[in-house]
Amino acid sequence: MPLRLYDTLTRSTQHVHPMDSDTVRFYCCGPTVYGPAHIGNFRTFVMQDVFRRVVEADGTITRHVRNLTDVDDKTIRESQKASLTLESFTSEWTHKYHQDCQALNLLTPHVEPSAVAHIPEQVAMIEQLLASDHAYITKDGSVYFRIDSFAEYGKLSRLKEREITTTQVERQQSDEYERESAADFVLWKARRPEDGYNYWESPWGQGRPGWHLECSAMAIKHLGESFDLHSGGVDLIFPHHENEIAQSEATTNKPFVRHWFHIAHLMVDGEKMSKSLGNLYTLADIRSQGFTAEELRYVLLSANYRQVLNFTWDSLTAAKKALSRLRDFKQKLGNSPATNSHDFSVFHPVLVALQTDLNTADALGRLFKIIKTVQSDLAQEKLTPDQIHAARIGFANVMKAFGFSLTDNQNNDAPIYIKQLAETRWQAKQNKDWEQSDALRKELSTAGWTVKDTADSYTIIRL
Repeated sequence: MPLRLYDTLTRSTQHVHPMDSDTVRFYCCGPTVYGPAHIGNFRTFVMQDVFRRVVEADGTITRHVRNLTDVDDKTIRESQKASLTLESFTSEWTHKYHQDCQALNLLTPHVEPSAVAHIPEQVAMIEQLLASDHAYITKDGSVYFRIDSFAEYGKLSRLKEREITTTQVERQQSDEYERESAADFVLWKARRPEDGYNYWESPWGQGRPGWHLECSAMAIKHLGESFDLHSGGVDLIFPHHENEIAQSEATTNKPFVRHWFHIAHLMVDGEKMSKSLGNLYTLADIRSQGFTAEELRYVLLSANYRQVLNFTWDSLTAAKKALSRLRDFKQKLGNSPATNSHDFSVFHPVLVALQTDLNTADALGRLFKIIKTVQSDLAQEKLTPDQIHAARIGFANVMKAFGFSLTDNQNNDAPIYIKQLAETRWQAKQNKDWEQSDALRKELSTAGWTVKDTADSYTIIRL
């Protein structure tokens, strides 16, 4: 059956299927590349990844677009602090982001547009909005969207006109420019001295695009004027996604998006993540404590996406044990041959849970229950070779849907000091210094690690 997913716009659960009867086209708001993405960001990206995997589980084709915000207040400010050009600065953080995505086994989007590369599309969109009187130019050369011109403004967030106050707008928008109404939002920011060389030419003067406009222009460019689904964290519902709807539909006179998919916040030990509390963790922080990227992925998808996820270090320990059980089962069942089959066999109830509003928590519960039954049947030799073969393929497809690789990549995820100890022990062994080799092995064991030697190398394994 097709995936049923909660839609923020209608406040109801709807089937996800391609409006063109061919490809599910969807857009995900990506990172602002001015620093490392934190685990709260990656909760959203992991759930979007699971969404795509579940849609593709029955053979449905997707077109996945996830943008890079490489020009805004933060990227300009931080690049200047680092004494780097905007391009050099954002390229470094984009590379780091891609490394984290690969470690977390996120599928690469089919298109990953950058805001800077789509300035012409944004300028063209503003020209259309100005021509239709949905936008206006201020004295300093900035351009604003006139909210009063769009009667349906607030339909996504259910924000009534009387609730749009100056205080709310100032809290949501860091830049303040002259405008007709406090609720109007910026489409183009006139050049200011503090922007340095980070500006572009437009018919109304030098400047740079507003953040909201960037996503609309890139989405329409790569997915069309109307497409299937748009996704992001719940914090983007207002004003970002509300503004995207207004400026996009005012430009095209067509419905912008059919389905809105939002993921709830992540908290740490019951508290909101913040730099001041020192709990704004990144993947590097997780690894430094001896946990793997796959264990973090397990935690991030272990709870219902519509509920706040409370991250704890204990949850990572639990994830480590759960993934160990999955690896053990995979070993007992045996690897499945390469196949394009979409059959889930005995594991079909897991897929059903995933197709029911991406209920990953229920899906994991069903998975381990089925594993217990299959293991018992294997031990009692109740399964035929064909049933075992089908179970292998079904299990492989379930792991693909969750995005678990179950590979032994302990060497990559071990802390640096553990890697150094292991390498020193290996060299001691090569030098036949058995006393030092044994002492270092004990030191590794005390730290929770061991090594498995082969003829010409070794593997670091967490105990």
